[in-house]
Order: sequence, then structure tokens, then C-alpha cells
Amino acid sequence: METTSSSRVGVQPAEAPAAAPAEEPQSAEQSGAQTGTQNAAQAEAQPQEAAAPVPVARRTVEGYLRADFPWYGLDGAFTGPRWLMQVGLGADGTVEHGSTGHGDEPSARGEIATGEKERFAVVVTVASNPLRRSGDGTGVLEATSVSSAAWLAGSGLLAYSWPGQMDHSLRSDWLDQQTEAAWELADDLGGEDWSTLSLPVDGQPTPFHYRESEFGWVLAGSTGSGVHLGAYGRGMSAYGLGFSVIGDLAAYA
Repeated sequence: METTSSSRVGVQPAEAPAAAPAEEPQSAEQSGAQTGTQNAAQAEAQPQEAAAPVPVARRTVEGYLRADFPWYGLDGAFTGPRWLMQVGLGADGTVEHGSTGHGDEPSARGEIATGEKERFAVVVTVASNPLRRSGDGTGVLEATSVSSAAWLAGSGLLAYSWPGQMDHSLRSDWLDQQTEAAWELADDLGGEDWSTLSLPVDGQPTPFHYRESEFGWVLAGSTGSGVHLGAYGRGMSAYGLGFSVIGDLAAYA
């Protein structure tokens, strides 16, 4: 996978207190086809500050039902709470990816604010898309891949992370830096920062790229159902997880 910002998919971790949940990718002003494409992709990838969390009661399955690919979540071995997050849209309004949550609903301050350790796992489903239009319509972006899933998962984990002793005014700069680092890691899945973990997907052992950090864990892989999977979490071990197609979204609504 070529190292270029044009291959990024829009970062939309749901209800993240420090990242605005944008339903549509941002576009840049047109200054030539190549420049417009690069600017649009960079605008899609940048997190934004000060978005209010979406209340649970306002979440619906509408966006998920518009997708033409299957959604994944943790399999039946997980018996805890399940909840919807958000879908991400392409420039033409089609659903490109989305996330489902399991366990405690995380907050950015999390353990720092409450003293209690959150336990959650978020599953990111990314459509296998060979052709994606840029936000300004002047070109195309690279096809989605396992790196796309790793990028969304890594960025999602960061949205719910807050380093100790960090002032609120500094978090935006920290988040920008770490988000860029998450992209670089996602673009080098064969690097030493990643290990391999085999987990069941629809009952079949499936290899995943896996890494841990002080904020939690991230993994990414592909399925036989035409989608790529990413996941991130904290307080729940990734080693005992399994994934399966969601048969009824009502379990998450």
C-alpha cells in the first residue's frame, strides 16, 4: 500500500468527546485535480474538537441499514451490553464503514475522571471498496484495505484516550500528532510494531495484525464476506474475542 494521505478513509469515531462526528467527508477547495484530491483526503482525516456526544436515545439503525455490506460485531460468547456508534459516508453518500460497541461506553477522560477502569471493545467494519471518489469530486482515492481498518481502529482508540497530567488545551495538538502516528503504523502492518493474532470470524480462524499501547489494543484483518475488520478496546483482552456477522441490529439499538 502506497504511503499517501489519499488512501485514508474519513475518521468518524462515534460520540468521541474530542472528535466531531462528521457524517460526510470534508472537502477542500479545488485548485487542480491532484491538489484537490490531496486536500480533500487530508481534510477527511483530521479530527475536530468540541463535538457533543450523541445521546443513546438518538442513535438509530437507519445509517446501518443503508449499507450494502454485512456488519460485524463480537460473537455470541460476549454477553454484555451492545450499542451502536456511527457510520461513515463517502463523497457520494454511500456508507463506507461504521462501528459497533461492546461493554462500557467509553469517554475520553475515562479512568482519569472516574477512577474506574472502562472495559470495552469496538468493532469497525469497512466495506471492501476498489473505487472511492474524493470529497471534491476531482479524482479518486485508493481502495480500502486492511490498513484502512487499522487506521480507523487506531484513530478510534485515540479519540477515547487522555494521557495523564495533560491539560485540556494541549490535547488537541497531542491528538493531531498521535493520529498521524496511527496512520503511519497502519500503513506498515508488516513492521515490528505489529504481531499476528488468530481469532475466529464466523467460526473460522482468521489472522489479524495486532498491537498494544498504553491506551489499549488495536487489531485489523479481512473476512471472507467482502469487508475488512478493525477493532480496538481497553480493559477487555483481545485474545479471547470472536467476530460474527450481526444478524439483528436490534440487539445494538
